[in-house]
Amino acid sequence: DRDTDKKRIEELLEENMVLEIAQKQSMNESAHLGWELEQLSKSTDLADSEKSFVFELNECASSRILKLEKDNQSLQNTIQELRDASLTSRESSLKFVELEKENQQLSKKIEKLQNQIEKEKQSNQDLETLSEELIKDKEQLQVVMETQKADTERQVQ
Repeated sequence: DRDTDKKRIEELLEENMVLEIAQKQSMNESAHLGWELEQLSKSTDLADSEKSFVFELNECASSRILKLEKDNQSLQNTIQELRDASLTSRESSLKFVELEKENQQLSKKIEKLQNQIEKEKQSNQDLETLSEELIKDKEQLQVVMETQKADTERQVQ
């Protein structure tokens, strides 16, 4: 999973770089067209026939600029999506590592608790054995006491 995540992140980063390069080219082209428009608008000494040509050129350049701006916006949205996906993938990896550590800690706690339970079971068995022995000793002492009591009563009579 980690390898897959790493490969996916690398792919996203490469795709991100390609999109950024395309965005820069688009922005450069847009800036160049804007410059051309400025140059054309500055030259007011043109004849009427040239003005209609300039107007058409301005229209063409304006439509191209709008198209490039739309493309630029689309590329920026894609870049943002890729960044978000990259962050999500990184966050998932970090969360996975965090959960793995937590899982290891819980495994250690479970192991300690199991050891404690085993010790308590052994202690309970020892206490049970001791209790059984004490009950046997008590019964023997009661028998001895009854025998002693009977002997004492016979001697008194």
